Amino acid sequence: MNPTRIIIHGGFFSESSTSLETKVAKQQALLRIVKESYAYLQTHSALEAVVFAVSLLEDDALFNAGIGSQIQSDGKIRMSASLMDSVTMKMSGVINIEEVKNPIQVAQHLLAVDDRILSGEGATAYARANGFEAFSTEIPQRRTEYEAKVAATRLGTVGCVALDAEGRIAVATSTGGKGFELVGRVSDSATVAGNYCNADCGVSLTGVGEDIVSGAVAAKIVTRVTDGFTLEKAFEKTFTELTPFDGFAGAIAITKDGKMFHQDSHPSMVFASFDGEQEDVFQ
Repeated sequence: MNPTRIIIHGGFFSESSTSLETKVAKQQALLRIVKESYAYLQTHSALEAVVFAVSLLEDDALFNAGIGSQIQSDGKIRMSASLMDSVTMKMSGVINIEEVKNPIQVAQHLLAVDDRILSGEGATAYARANGFEAFSTEIPQRRTEYEAKVAATRLGTVGCVALDAEGRIAVATSTGGKGFELVGRVSDSATVAGNYCNADCGVSLTGVGEDIVSGAVAAKIVTRVTDGFTLEKAFEKTFTELTPFDGFAGAIAITKDGKMFHQDSHPSMVFASFDGEQEDVFQ
């Protein structure tokens, strides 16, 4: 029997633009979700558990994914999400999907088809054809931010990495975008830069999508662990490669032997982890 582990992230926290009340609420929400997801992991696969965890994160308006997603420059919300596991090594995802409650669940549904990553109208049409009803994820705060054209206070994405009792690793990542972006912009969340795993390691990212893609961050970390780097050294080298362009990123990871790790290039990524006994949450 292998050790079971789970770690989640919920974007970045800014001391200067977020209240103490919101910080505490995020800490409590992340600990609740990571523990619920750990309990779920005990009777489900890593793949099922990361979808479960990210769905809970998408359903919480504290985080920028699913409900509470950012509004783009044309006044619409478009979301992205992807999923990958170490058994099939298949990635599935949706890019710029509209009006679905849980984009990660659409990504999960796509695992069973040949065309596993869909974008825009095609992703939305696929969701409707497969029983995902129209659902507005807009909250009043996002509309107020959009109409006033102010910067959003909650940068980031949500994600989960899990290791199950069979030694399988899975990753899931979902985002509501960065806010006010150009229509058609593609984030990192449905790419191997932001969400990647194999039998050795799984990594999920949050931050500025363009920086994460430029650094090929998730795929680099996983590849380096597979090639013999320790998890810490894989993070160190990969994050060092972000410094020439001041890359803004945060990552969570789990290895096949149960090692968990997280790092960010700028303060402060919000995260929580649980191994059945010890919990950890951002401070």
